[in-house]
Amino acid sequence: MSPKAGRGDPGLASLDVKVEVIVIAVSDVDRAKRFYQGLGWRLDQTPPGIVQFTPHGSACSVQFGEQLTSATPGSATAYLVVSDIEAARDALVSAGVEVGPVFHVTPDGPADGLDPERRSYVSRATFRDPDGNTWLMQEITTRLPGRVEGDLTSYRSATDLADALRRAAAAHGAHEERTGERDDNWPDWYATYLVAEKSGATLPE
Repeated sequence: MSPKAGRGDPGLASLDVKVEVIVIAVSDVDRAKRFYQGLGWRLDQTPPGIVQFTPHGSACSVQFGEQLTSATPGSATAYLVVSDIEAARDALVSAGVEVGPVFHVTPDGPADGLDPERRSYVSRATFRDPDGNTWLMQEITTRLPGRVEGDLTSYRSATDLADALRRAAAAHGAHEERTGERDDNWPDWYATYLVAEKSGATLPE
């Protein structure tokens, strides 16, 4: 890295770059293809020799193929984001995927079950593909401050947006209980809540 870039070059700081694809190593392409199709991930059109899948609601895809990487099959570890870890786990198990139990991270290490406070980034569950590549699902509903640019509030799928609206509805109900008044301006309140939750800003009360 050049000294200029190391100091945080302003040109690079504003450069729009998005992660497009993660390449994983597999020992049997056809077997891996069947597994990821079984997850319900979208099979994308690609050049010969490349198999690409995209999870529902994801902007980033996964690729594998016989000549794509020299990594050891099964050596990859990646994170998946879900808004409801229990619902996601149940759906995968129903589809025949072996998924580990839900656990949450603590200062002393992993602990069984959901995080008691249902905090974002804390509750998790793991599954692996036939080669042992690890996918660690983590439940995220509210982003940490600075993780999402405030003017880039977007949802990757109708399911993602619907879940966010349900959380906003519950929070707005609590808001009306606190004030003791019906809030006829609920659309603005919802909008503020959705943007704040996505960007990690302070949620409205």
